[in-house]
Amino acid sequence: MSDAQSSAVGGTKSHRIYLLLKDAILSGRLPVDSKLPGENKLAEQHGVSRVTVRRAMEALQSAGLVARKAGVGTVVLEQPLDATVMTASVSNLMPNMVKMSQASQVRLLEFAYIPPPEMIRERLGMAKGGKVQRSVRVRMIDGKPFSHLITHVPEAIALHYNEMDLANTPLFVLLERSGVKVDHASQSISATLASHDVAQALDVTVGSPLISLTRVVFDEQGRGVEHLEALYRPDRYRIQIDLERNGDDDARYWEPRVGGGPTQTEG
Repeated sequence: MSDAQSSAVGGTKSHRIYLLLKDAILSGRLPVDSKLPGENKLAEQHGVSRVTVRRAMEALQSAGLVARKAGVGTVVLEQPLDATVMTASVSNLMPNMVKMSQASQVRLLEFAYIPPPEMIRERLGMAKGGKVQRSVRVRMIDGKPFSHLITHVPEAIALHYNEMDLANTPLFVLLERSGVKVDHASQSISATLASHDVAQALDVTVGSPLISLTRVVFDEQGRGVEHLEALYRPDRYRIQIDLERNGDDDARYWEPRVGGGPTQTEG
């Protein structure tokens, strides 16, 4: 979000209303061309003043989400799915990393060798006393940030590449160059709110909703080779799950379909 938009949102109450309305618009609950309630109605619904509502509405307008039309009121604008929106497939985890890397750019924020946090050490299956290479990256499309990535890679693997390599080459490629034979991964998806550092990196306000993804990648021997913590802007990144119907007539169920359409995922 720009400085102008942040200023327009103002305090905590207007920020909260802005986020609620923004989420309703981006999720489709407030469809294109629909009219938002008036300032008095919104103020009554949320228990705030008209000034607070007005600040939230001004921020929505600055973000290009709504427009004020004479004789009509405030209406929702169409949000085009242009090149700044990435779509990731859960069913095509590894094959689509190449497409993601080719379509985006990376800004490396941090690069260091450290003892891993206990939770990450256990997830990677590392012995006590070992170190990991920790990096913080922001991935962008058309110069606009859409993901914030924190990766931990065991030192023995990470020593095969340097800071310059990581800034210019997808991590999964560097892992393969290091002799790693990637076999499978465990991945979970949730949601969280942007902290100060992440908000600054992704150009959003503090407390903005983000998609949260955690992934641990394993080699053929079952050893952890990468721990990824990724945060995504939901207005620029979407997760897609392709499903197919299986089972007998009396026990039909949905399950992820492997080999779906053209998608991208993080590397």
